Amino acid sequence: MKMKNFSCMAIMGLMAMACTSQPVVDGYVLKGHIEGLPDGTHVQLVPVSHDSELPFADTTVVNGQFVFTGKMEEPRAFHLLVKDAYGSRNLMLENTQMEVTGKLVAKKEADGGVSYNLSSLSVKGSPLSARYDSLLSARTYMDSLYALNARKFAAFDSLMQVAYVAKDQAKIQALRQSEDGKARAAADKAFFGTVDSLYRQVVMTNKDSFWGPLMMISFTSYLSEDMKPWYEALSPTAQQSYYGQKVKEELYPAGKEGTVVPDFKVKDKTGKEVSLSELRQGKKYVLIDFWASWCNPCRKEIPNLKKLYAQYSGKGFEIVSISIDQKKADWEKALKEEGLTWPNFLDETGVAALYKVKFVPTMYLITADGVMVGENLRGEALATKLKELFQ
Repeated sequence: MKMKNFSCMAIMGLMAMACTSQPVVDGYVLKGHIEGLPDGTHVQLVPVSHDSELPFADTTVVNGQFVFTGKMEEPRAFHLLVKDAYGSRNLMLENTQMEVTGKLVAKKEADGGVSYNLSSLSVKGSPLSARYDSLLSARTYMDSLYALNARKFAAFDSLMQVAYVAKDQAKIQALRQSEDGKARAAADKAFFGTVDSLYRQVVMTNKDSFWGPLMMISFTSYLSEDMKPWYEALSPTAQQSYYGQKVKEELYPAGKEGTVVPDFKVKDKTGKEVSLSELRQGKKYVLIDFWASWCNPCRKEIPNLKKLYAQYSGKGFEIVSISIDQKKADWEKALKEEGLTWPNFLDETGVAALYKVKFVPTMYLITADGVMVGENLRGEALATKLKELFQ
């Protein structure tokens, strides 16, 4: 009798649990309840990657709410962001019900753009996102140390900035040799030493899963040669994971010189579509130049490109510049400021991702047949290569 009562109670308990538990989700449902985002605002999910990848998903805010739905073959890391605005919130997209909540206030930036503090948003229902937040706290800590140094040496940095703008090499050297300059250099050395040590510790602690290579990508803008031992220390499982393969591709890229680059299509300012094969027609060599308006090294290389273009364009040399700017207005403003006369395009079709561009500037010199004959040649190296080719 007692056993029968227990069975009935157990069945009733299971029924109650079935009524109150979350429904099984065959995929992901990411709902957002955000106060402060105007209706019609586009919210996007962009992969966490060193490649210039296009948004994975895009949706629109209605009554302060948005929703993403789909199915993941495996959990992946994404930046949640507002289209054409600064700021993002990292999260892991997994096949479960997730909810993002919070309040945002638009902030006007000096360049006229808008930013949102998306990092303040709360993500619920995703254990992997909670884990990701915990691991990323190492970067938050380093950001706080960086900000502390910036405040401590604000006056010195301001003097250095003035000297750089004036191109006053004597002043720059004097500042570096000053007591404040030496203290700044020592602080920077200590900071980057701490960065390397802390980031490596997090990666090695997670070397047996995809978290290890994911954090290598998440902590950095690009992977340097001295991070190869980090990859080699990862377990076979971690190396064979999606993020392990991404790290391997970046640290050990396949040779490109001598190979035919992929064709692509882009649109000019008028909306006319043109392909790389069309841009190559009638040319002997083409320099594919990936750049951005905000990239100082890119802008500094432009005078050299103008000089080489004037020297060799009549002999069959062409430059095709592709900007990875997120805002069309920023790209157009830079074009006007620089007065670029060769073909220029905004990357709206994923060309940078196709070419696995990790950083800008990135340049590829190709023949009329699309065969690569030079990679990331700039300054004197590019001038020497073109002189050799056009002899």
